[in-house]
Amino acid sequence: MLRVSYASAAAPGRANEDYVLAGPSWVVVLDGATPAPGVEPGCRHGVPWLVRTLAGALAAGIEDGGPLPEVLAAAITATMKAHGGSCDLGNPHSPSATAALARRRGDRLEYLVLCDSAVALWRRDGSVTVVRDDRLDHLPGGRPYSLELVTSLRNRPGGFWVAGACPEAAGQALAGAVPVTELRGAALFTDGATRLADWYGRAWESLVAGAAEPEKLLAETREQERARGVPHGKLHDDATAAWVSFPPG
Repeated sequence: MLRVSYASAAAPGRANEDYVLAGPSWVVVLDGATPAPGVEPGCRHGVPWLVRTLAGALAAGIEDGGPLPEVLAAAITATMKAHGGSCDLGNPHSPSATAALARRRGDRLEYLVLCDSAVALWRRDGSVTVVRDDRLDHLPGGRPYSLELVTSLRNRPGGFWVAGACPEAAGQALAGAVPVTELRGAALFTDGATRLADWYGRAWESLVAGAAEPEKLLAETREQERARGVPHGKLHDDATAAWVSFPPG
């Protein structure tokens, strides 16, 4: 059993392309990739549909107990089928998402991270282990990346991997497990929420502790964005934080 609390905030003036879904023993956090302006994605459904459908497919399989990469691969396949043949899933701009998953099985907490969302494990000794797939931060040439570069390296060896129309991407996720007895709790973040640590100097230990009050954490993120600006990208991004604890019994 898990106890999960979360908050998710859209970038002001936009639909929220993050998505959170939880069950008795698991939680899923997804971050949909906003299409670049003027780009034709080849899909009539859109990013909010993609994250909602993918989350539902994950929920359908995650309690069966299979390895999380296999659960994610099956969910991507199911989501592809849900397009109904009406979309061009070979289009490199088709909707996609990052993924952060946590599931308790017995005395262990299993986790999976694909692309730039994060799972942070808060250990009983006070330390924090951050599980993060940072391949998107290390594409050739450094930021700012061109659209052509990102397109050419999405779901490609030597590039980065996302959940969308490539089930093989799930096999590239970072996955593992840790005994629950070693943990105070765990937090799952989209990159809109990790800005506090990535850009504004907040220690990860403080960020994870703050995830127990996720609404306050997201409000602080917005305050920092307005006051200090951003080094690259959008001034505001969708932001989601989920806190996981382990009630006795």
